[in-house]
Amino acid sequence: MKNTKTELRFFSIAQWQEEQDYLRQRHKEGWEFAGLSFLGLYHFVKSQPADVVYQLDYNPQGRVQKEDYIQLFQDCGWEYLQDCMGYSYFRKPAAQMNGDEEIFCDDDSRLDMMKRVFKGRMLPLLLVFFLCIIPNIYLQSSLGTASGYIMAASFLFFLAVYILLFLHFGLQYWNFWKAARR
Repeated sequence: MKNTKTELRFFSIAQWQEEQDYLRQRHKEGWEFAGLSFLGLYHFVKSQPADVVYQLDYNPQGRVQKEDYIQLFQDCGWEYLQDCMGYSYFRKPAAQMNGDEEIFCDDDSRLDMMKRVFKGRMLPLLLVFFLCIIPNIYLQSSLGTASGYIMAASFLFFLAVYILLFLHFGLQYWNFWKAARR
Protein backbone atom coordinates (compact mmCIF):
# COMPACT_ATOMS: atom_id res chain seq x y z
CA MET A 1 0.00 0.00 0.00
CA LYS A 2 1.25 3.45 -0.89
CA ASN A 3 2.22 5.59 2.13
CA THR A 4 2.51 8.89 0.31
CA LYS A 5 0.49 10.74 -2.27
CA THR A 6 0.65 14.00 -4.12
CA GLU A 7 -2.33 16.00 -5.31
CA LEU A 8 -2.35 18.94 -7.68
CA ARG A 9 -4.66 21.67 -6.39
CA PHE A 10 -4.86 25.36 -7.02
CA PHE A 11 -6.24 27.86 -4.56
CA SER A 12 -6.31 31.54 -5.36
CA ILE A 13 -4.61 33.92 -2.98
CA ALA A 14 -7.92 34.75 -1.34
CA GLN A 15 -9.08 31.14 -0.93
CA TRP A 16 -7.08 30.42 2.19
CA GLN A 17 -10.19 29.23 4.06
CA GLU A 18 -10.97 26.68 1.34
CA GLU A 19 -7.34 25.52 1.47
CA GLN A 20 -7.57 25.07 5.26
CA ASP A 21 -10.76 23.03 4.84
CA TYR A 22 -9.13 20.92 2.13
CA LEU A 23 -6.15 20.06 4.37
CA ARG A 24 -8.44 19.26 7.30
CA GLN A 25 -10.58 16.96 5.16
CA ARG A 26 -7.53 15.09 3.86
CA HIS A 27 -6.35 14.55 7.45
CA LYS A 28 -9.79 13.21 8.40
CA GLU A 29 -9.39 10.77 5.50
CA GLY A 30 -6.04 9.58 6.90
CA TRP A 31 -3.68 11.73 4.82
CA GLU A 32 -1.52 14.06 6.89
CA PHE A 33 -0.24 17.18 5.13
CA ALA A 34 3.52 16.86 4.63
CA GLY A 35 4.22 19.91 2.51
CA LEU A 36 3.37 22.07 -0.45
CA SER A 37 5.53 22.57 -3.50
CA PHE A 38 5.52 25.81 -5.45
CA LEU A 39 3.27 24.66 -8.29
CA GLY A 40 0.31 23.56 -6.16
CA LEU A 41 1.56 20.06 -5.44
CA TYR A 42 0.26 18.99 -2.03
CA HIS A 43 2.21 16.13 -0.46
CA PHE A 44 0.59 13.82 2.07
CA VAL A 45 1.69 10.83 4.14
CA LYS A 46 -0.61 8.05 5.28
CA SER A 47 -1.67 8.44 8.91
CA GLN A 48 -4.49 7.59 11.26
CA PRO A 49 -7.63 9.54 10.38
CA ALA A 50 -7.93 12.44 12.80
CA ASP A 51 -9.67 15.78 13.06
CA VAL A 52 -6.85 18.30 12.77
CA VAL A 53 -7.43 22.00 12.23
CA TYR A 54 -5.17 23.72 9.72
CA GLN A 55 -4.67 27.48 9.72
CA LEU A 56 -2.87 29.75 7.28
CA ASP A 57 -1.45 33.18 7.94
CA TYR A 58 -0.19 35.49 5.22
CA ASN A 59 2.71 37.36 6.73
CA PRO A 60 5.75 37.85 4.51
CA GLN A 61 7.28 40.05 7.22
CA GLY A 62 7.27 36.98 9.48
CA ARG A 63 10.48 35.90 7.75
CA VAL A 64 12.37 38.82 9.29
CA GLN A 65 11.72 37.64 12.86
CA LYS A 66 10.83 34.08 11.98
CA GLU A 67 11.75 32.48 15.31
CA ASP A 68 9.63 34.93 17.31
CA TYR A 69 6.79 34.64 14.81
CA ILE A 70 6.73 30.82 15.02
CA GLN A 71 7.15 30.85 18.80
CA LEU A 72 4.08 33.07 19.15
CA PHE A 73 1.94 30.39 17.51
CA GLN A 74 3.66 27.48 19.24
CA ASP A 75 2.91 29.11 22.61
CA CYS A 76 -0.77 28.79 21.67
CA GLY A 77 -0.37 25.13 20.75
CA TRP A 78 -0.06 25.48 16.96
CA GLU A 79 2.47 23.30 15.15
CA TYR A 80 4.39 25.20 12.48
CA LEU A 81 4.62 23.28 9.21
CA GLN A 82 6.14 25.45 6.50
CA ASP A 83 6.08 28.72 4.57
CA CYS A 84 5.06 28.82 0.94
CA MET A 85 4.54 31.91 -1.19
CA GLY A 86 4.02 34.21 1.79
CA TYR A 87 1.67 31.91 3.70
CA SER A 88 2.67 30.15 6.91
CA TYR A 89 0.99 26.80 7.57
CA PHE A 90 0.01 25.69 11.08
CA ARG A 91 -2.02 22.81 12.51
CA LYS A 92 -3.50 21.71 15.80
CA PRO A 93 -5.59 18.68 16.78
CA ALA A 94 -9.25 19.67 17.08
CA ALA A 95 -9.34 17.95 20.50
CA GLN A 96 -6.89 20.58 21.80
CA MET A 97 -8.98 23.48 20.57
CA ASN A 98 -10.76 25.71 23.06
CA GLY A 99 -14.09 26.17 21.32
CA ASP A 100 -13.97 28.03 18.02
CA GLU A 101 -10.29 28.90 18.39
CA GLU A 102 -8.47 30.19 15.34
CA ILE A 103 -5.24 31.98 14.66
CA PHE A 104 -7.31 35.09 14.07
CA CYS A 105 -9.21 36.09 17.16
CA ASP A 106 -11.60 38.48 15.41
CA ASP A 107 -12.84 39.70 12.04
CA ASP A 108 -10.58 42.76 12.13
CA SER A 109 -7.46 40.57 12.26
CA ARG A 110 -8.83 38.49 9.36
CA LEU A 111 -9.42 41.68 7.36
CA ASP A 112 -5.90 42.76 8.24
CA MET A 113 -4.59 39.53 6.74
CA MET A 114 -6.64 40.14 3.58
CA LYS A 115 -5.05 43.60 3.34
CA ARG A 116 -1.59 42.03 3.67
CA VAL A 117 -2.50 39.60 0.88
CA PHE A 118 -3.61 42.52 -1.28
CA LYS A 119 -0.41 44.48 -0.64
CA GLY A 120 1.86 41.47 -1.01
CA ARG A 121 0.25 39.82 -4.02
CA MET A 122 -2.18 42.09 -5.80
CA LEU A 123 -0.10 45.28 -5.89
CA PRO A 124 2.79 43.53 -7.71
CA LEU A 125 0.25 42.07 -10.16
CA LEU A 126 -1.13 45.57 -10.74
CA LEU A 127 2.38 46.81 -11.50
CA VAL A 128 2.92 44.04 -14.06
CA PHE A 129 -0.51 44.79 -15.48
CA PHE A 130 0.12 48.50 -16.00
CA LEU A 131 3.83 48.36 -16.84
CA CYS A 132 3.96 45.28 -19.08
CA ILE A 133 0.64 44.06 -20.36
CA ILE A 134 -1.14 47.31 -21.25
CA PRO A 135 1.88 48.90 -23.02
CA ASN A 136 2.63 45.69 -24.94
CA ILE A 137 -0.89 45.44 -26.29
CA TYR A 138 -0.48 48.91 -27.77
CA LEU A 139 3.11 48.37 -28.98
CA GLN A 140 2.49 44.99 -30.60
CA SER A 141 -0.73 46.03 -32.34
CA SER A 142 0.89 49.22 -33.67
CA LEU A 143 3.57 47.20 -35.50
CA GLY A 144 1.07 46.28 -38.19
CA THR A 145 2.62 42.84 -38.77
CA ALA A 146 1.11 39.39 -38.40
CA SER A 147 3.52 38.53 -35.58
CA GLY A 148 2.66 41.84 -33.89
CA TYR A 149 -1.04 41.02 -34.00
CA ILE A 150 -0.39 37.54 -32.65
CA MET A 151 1.64 39.00 -29.78
CA ALA A 152 -1.05 41.62 -29.14
CA ALA A 153 -3.64 38.83 -29.02
CA SER A 154 -1.55 36.90 -26.48
CA PHE A 155 -1.24 40.04 -24.34
CA LEU A 156 -5.01 40.51 -24.64
CA PHE A 157 -5.39 36.99 -23.28
CA PHE A 158 -3.19 37.93 -20.30
CA LEU A 159 -5.25 41.09 -19.88
CA ALA A 160 -8.40 38.98 -19.59
CA VAL A 161 -6.74 36.63 -17.07
CA TYR A 162 -5.56 39.57 -14.97
CA ILE A 163 -8.98 41.18 -15.01
CA LEU A 164 -10.55 37.90 -13.87
CA LEU A 165 -7.97 37.59 -11.07
CA PHE A 166 -8.61 41.14 -9.88
CA LEU A 167 -12.38 40.65 -9.99
CA HIS A 168 -12.15 37.30 -8.20
CA PHE A 169 -10.02 38.67 -5.39
CA GLY A 170 -12.04 41.88 -5.17
CA LEU A 171 -15.32 39.99 -4.91
CA GLN A 172 -13.95 37.66 -2.22
CA TYR A 173 -12.54 40.57 -0.26
CA TRP A 174 -15.81 42.52 -0.58
CA ASN A 175 -17.90 39.54 0.58
CA PHE A 176 -15.57 38.89 3.49
CA TRP A 177 -15.58 42.59 4.44
CA LYS A 178 -19.40 42.71 4.35
CA ALA A 179 -19.69 39.56 6.46
CA ALA A 180 -17.16 40.87 8.99
CA ARG A 181 -19.02 44.17 9.39
CA ARG A 182 -22.36 42.56 10.32
